[in-house]
Amino acid sequence: MKSLKLTLMGLMLAAAPAMLAAQPAPGTTPALSPAPAAALPATPASSAAAGTAVVNSATPVQTPVVTPPAAPKAAPDISHYAPDPEVGHPLEDGFKIQPQVTEIGQDALWMHNVVLMPIITIISLFVLALLLWVVVRFRAKANPTPSRTAHNTTIEIIWTLAPVLLLLVIAVPSIKLLAKQYSPPKADLTVKVIGNQWYWTYQYPDNGDFELVSNMIAEDKRKPSDGPRLLAVDERMVVPAGAVVKLIVTSNDVIHSFAVPAFWTKMDAVPGRLNETWFKVPADKPGVYYGQCSELCGARHAFMPIAVEAVPPARFAAWVASKGGTMPGAAGAANPDATSAASPATAATGTSAAPSAPLAVGAPGAAVSDATVNATATAKPIAQGATQNTGPTEP
Repeated sequence: MKSLKLTLMGLMLAAAPAMLAAQPAPGTTPALSPAPAAALPATPASSAAAGTAVVNSATPVQTPVVTPPAAPKAAPDISHYAPDPEVGHPLEDGFKIQPQVTEIGQDALWMHNVVLMPIITIISLFVLALLLWVVVRFRAKANPTPSRTAHNTTIEIIWTLAPVLLLLVIAVPSIKLLAKQYSPPKADLTVKVIGNQWYWTYQYPDNGDFELVSNMIAEDKRKPSDGPRLLAVDERMVVPAGAVVKLIVTSNDVIHSFAVPAFWTKMDAVPGRLNETWFKVPADKPGVYYGQCSELCGARHAFMPIAVEAVPPARFAAWVASKGGTMPGAAGAANPDATSAASPATAATGTSAAPSAPLAVGAPGAAVSDATVNATATAKPIAQGATQNTGPTEP
């Protein structure tokens, strides 16, 4: 009996490897041969459940027409004016007032040259002659016995009335000039000017409220087309020529002063206060005009220049677009002081933004290409105080 059991166990052990090889591996599925296409008809229910579209063979299939995107329009060429060697900045070996381009500046220059300078010169020469006459006539040697005259009625009347008449002559044109300065016409464009230590920030609320930060260009990076030494900046205030530009002037830190001598414009930038001034560059005098902060404001006071560029209206519209701004359009600007759509600040809307052919580089009023300005780029607003002018590089 035991031998029979041992024999059966030996046969089972001998057949075990063959039986294990015939079984599939755990976790695997036996491969199925693919069925022919005719054996697997597609039913609408199964197709819909699978999320695929069912197309009836009797209905012709229409291929959708895909329109390629339109090619982007060529960006207008944005160029800047080169500085005029005779206008808009201090002249070499110059001792007179800068040539004036605005109407107020010309009136003020007339007042200086025709009214004030002749009166000052006449008074100075008269007093000098009087002193010389007294020194010679009443010296001790020529007049050993001094006079004891206490007063002279005629002389007292003359020296009282003469200054009064001179003040009246000065007051009449002076009051007219002040009234014109502080009674501005309706503005075509408003620019908010903010002084910082030590750079300027310009905001354009009428054109999408974009912002520019203007820093002085270091001498080792300055090009002649940028402007004179210590006056060239990386971002100019651009305005349309022929437009009344209202400036809202304030400061972020200390007292600064926005001054452009060629416009006869100077206004203090006081923290917490909004001061107002204006200027209007004639349409026939586009170009770039420079100024400086005219109030002691700290260690880098001398290194925060101002550059104002007046351009034709079409070029101004192109520049606004290059900065990501918008033109007011026929409805006028959001500023309630803005004039009608015919004003120079809005007339360029809907017109070609391409500027006229620029003059030769280096010629007075010539426009030079600026590679840093790209009309196709979408400008990002620059946070106030994001940059800081550190002045020229020390040698």
